Order: sequence, then C-alpha cells, then structure tokens
Amino acid sequence: MTSPTFKLLMALLLTGINSRKSDSDDTPGNTSFHRLSIDGQFTSHDVEQAATDFGNQYHLLPSTVLHPASVADIAATVTYVFQLGLSSRVTIAARGHGHSLQGQAQAPGGIVVLMESLGKWKTMQTHHGPDPYVDAPGGELWINVLKETLRYGLAPKSWTDYLHLTIGGTLSNAGISGQAFKQGPQISNVHQLEVITGKGEVVNCSSTQNEELFHSVLGGLGQFGIITQARIALETAPKMVKWIRVLYTNFTSFTEDQEMLISSEKTFDYIEGFVIINRTGILNNWRSSFNPKNPVQASHFKSVGKTLFCLEMTKNFDPENHEKMMHEVEGLLSQLRYVPSTLFQSEVSYLEFLDRVHVSEAKLRLKGLWEIPHPWLNLLVPRTGIHAFANEIFGKILTDGSNGPILLYPLNKSKWDNRTSVVIPDEGVFYLVAFLWSAPLSSGQDSLEKTLTQNERILEFCKKANIQIKQYLPYYRTEEDWKSHFGPRWEEFKQKKQEYDPLAILAPGQRIFQKEVASS
Repeated sequence: MTSPTFKLLMALLLTGINSRKSDSDDTPGNTSFHRLSIDGQFTSHDVEQAATDFGNQYHLLPSTVLHPASVADIAATVTYVFQLGLSSRVTIAARGHGHSLQGQAQAPGGIVVLMESLGKWKTMQTHHGPDPYVDAPGGELWINVLKETLRYGLAPKSWTDYLHLTIGGTLSNAGISGQAFKQGPQISNVHQLEVITGKGEVVNCSSTQNEELFHSVLGGLGQFGIITQARIALETAPKMVKWIRVLYTNFTSFTEDQEMLISSEKTFDYIEGFVIINRTGILNNWRSSFNPKNPVQASHFKSVGKTLFCLEMTKNFDPENHEKMMHEVEGLLSQLRYVPSTLFQSEVSYLEFLDRVHVSEAKLRLKGLWEIPHPWLNLLVPRTGIHAFANEIFGKILTDGSNGPILLYPLNKSKWDNRTSVVIPDEGVFYLVAFLWSAPLSSGQDSLEKTLTQNERILEFCKKANIQIKQYLPYYRTEEDWKSHFGPRWEEFKQKKQEYDPLAILAPGQRIFQKEVASS
C-alpha cells in the first residue's frame, strides 16, 4: 500500500515544487498544499475562521487549512513540512474548538489542522473492567466524551468548567476544575497517548512506553507533538449532584475553609470559589436557579459595596442514597463559617452540572456577547502569597465590579505529576486565580486596553512583591519571560523541543520557539 507520506512527496515532484521555496511561497494565499494527495482536504476559504479564536485579540492568517480524514493525513503533512527543512517558513498549528486566548492555535502563513475533523473518522471506544477507560480522538469535545461514557454508567474523573473544548487542547495545558483538588488535573488521568511529533512520526506513548514523550506532551503547550488520541481513565458516574453556594465576607475564613475541605478525607466532590467585587443586588443575579435555605433571612442580606467570596461545592449521589448524602452534606456545612443566611442549594443531573457553562454561553451568544475580546488572566498563586495578593488586587487594583467572573480556589500539589511539562508553584497548596474578563465591543477599544493594563498591573505587583506565581495557559512575549516561567526546567524543555520538533514546526502561536530559515 502506498503511504500518505510517499504520495505527498510524489505530488511535490509532479507539481514542480522543490525544497528551495522563495519567501513568497509561504504567504497567505499560496495553494501548493491544495494539490497534495491526501484522504482529507486542504482549503483556503476558511483561513479567516482559522485565524479567529475565543480571545479575539489576534488574527493571524494561515496559508491553508487541513481537514484531516485520518491520522495519516496529519502525519504526512508534518513529514512534508519537516522534509522541506530550513528552506521553508511554514509551520503547523493544531486547532481544537478555537478556544485559545492569544492566538496559540494560529499559524501565520502556515497550516492550521482542524482536529475536530478527525472525530468524523476516528470514533470513541469505551472499555469496561476494573479499570475502565475510553479511547477518544484528540479533536473530540469533552462534552461528547461525557455523553458517550454515560451510556455505560461511566465518566472521566477530572474536568474543566467548560466542556466544549477538545481533548488535545486541554491535555496540552493541564485541564483543571473543582475536582482537581481530589482527582488531579486531566493530565493526571490519562493512561496513553497517540502523538505525531514534529518529525511526522506517529508514536504511541504512556508512562511505560516512550515515557519521556508521554510526559513531555502532557501540559507541553503543543511543543512536542500533536495529540491524535488519548486513553482517559473513567470511574462510575453518579446520577445526581447536590449543588451548593454560600457567601463569605471574610477572606481568611473563606480560604481557611477551602483549605480544610480539600485536605479532608471525607469532603465534597467539587470545590471552587469566586470573588464578587462591589456588586449590588447580588443575591438576585448570583443565585440563578438556586433556592435559599431560609428565604426570609436571605432577603435581608445586604451586599452593597462589599467584596464577597462565594464558595461553591457539590456532592455526587444517586437518588436511592439521597438521605445519606444529605447527612454528609449537613455535617460538612456545619464545619464552615459562611454567612448563615446565604446558603443556596439545588439538585441537578450530573450531566446538567458538568455542562453548566454551556447554558451561559447560549445566553451570551443571543446577546452578541460571546464573540468579543476575552483578555483573560489565569494565575497559579502559592498559598503563602494568597493573602498579600488578595489585599492588593481585590482591595486596591480592582475596585469596581468586573466584566466577568473571578475564580479563586486551592489545589493540592500532590495530585499533579511532576514529570509532565506543566510548571506549578513549589508549595503543597496553591490557588488558581482566574480573571475571566470580557471586553464588550460596544464599550470600544478603551475597554480592552483598560483590561490589558489592569492585567499588567496585577502581574507587576506579583513581581514586586516576590509572589512566585505561575501563569496557567501562559502567554509571554520574550524568551526571557519564558525562561523565567520554566525556571530550572527551561534547558530541559529546550532539549526536548530539539529532540521531538527540531525545526520548531509545531504550535508557533505559543511564541516560545521560532522556526529558523536558512538564508538564500
């Protein structure tokens, strides 16, 4: 059987293209890839879409877009670009559901691979047994993984808050949500990967087979390979969720209660926190469909001008065990120091809870508030610096109600595999602090610039106060900043890049490495 790589190289010869391409061959609009023989197709009509992402701040046009019909299509394309060597500027970016924030899945003048196309040809397979798992394409959405595995009464152990993201996308970062304190991030719940390296090699890897590549790719920001399949650990899925929100006015009580809960053996199944700055009418907007335990007391709670801290928790249960679940929840709540009148609760299906953000997305889309700039800032803050951080950020830098939620909750370092590429604070407990801003276009460019300036002030404070933060979904403009981010792991990271993607073909939008081109 003729290999896709051979077909690509033959097409290269037949179309009269040689490896000594001029710079003009790499500009948008070049159509040489369209004539290559693959099972899928290259297109140019959707380059604008491929240059747009959720962050909506960068718009870098690729030369062409690959809709792969097989893993071989992607491997052959990478091999082709690799064999062009240093004579070509072409790079390749794997694009999932387009949820990058700063152009990380864009490839200016290069090739964007639409990973979701792979799901049409490569299906999921759920495996039962004492250690169940699902094999799923890298371009599959987590929501589809959930729906597929729920058919068998199973589900992945760790999630992100938003499920309309691809497997390869979240595993290239970490994948965290309120379950991570107990289950670890998503990258701690993967058994095996199929990866295409920057040389075009298709490699199966795990903690016992090609283990260096396996751990490098997990949290590797797409620098070492394109994830085309993942074997994800599963557990028995609950049917229902007890969903609880309470409010605090004291930050110390808020954080101490969170830390107590994530260190306890018997605790909730999901724990997250939110910061609510200077909002009025908060109990009407914030509680959504939740019911107050005491409606009269709740109606008397005044929120004007206060910075409030919301603790959100869930307890999984099956309907036949409802009484037992309620007893456990009441015991846990009795240990907490929230404002008693602000206990709000609800009971929903497991699927409804996990897909909760999608409901908000639908509402925002109707209002035209989804496809706008999202200048998010996600930080991992060491526990020892969280109070100094909060005093400055929530007390001085952020004084008005913000356009978007602010998440703040602790994670256990012991649940993270230190062999992966993710860089986290060197403390046993650290906090995710996520500023999930929106910059409505109706507010003009000033809204975006104001938020970006605000982000810079937050980062500058952390630097001056020597709070050893790490960015989650990191974005830096200079090599020096990347060196600082990786710290003592920078040289190791560079060496792995040289081994698995020596020409720096993959994930150019991360702006960590730049492809070198030989002079004519």
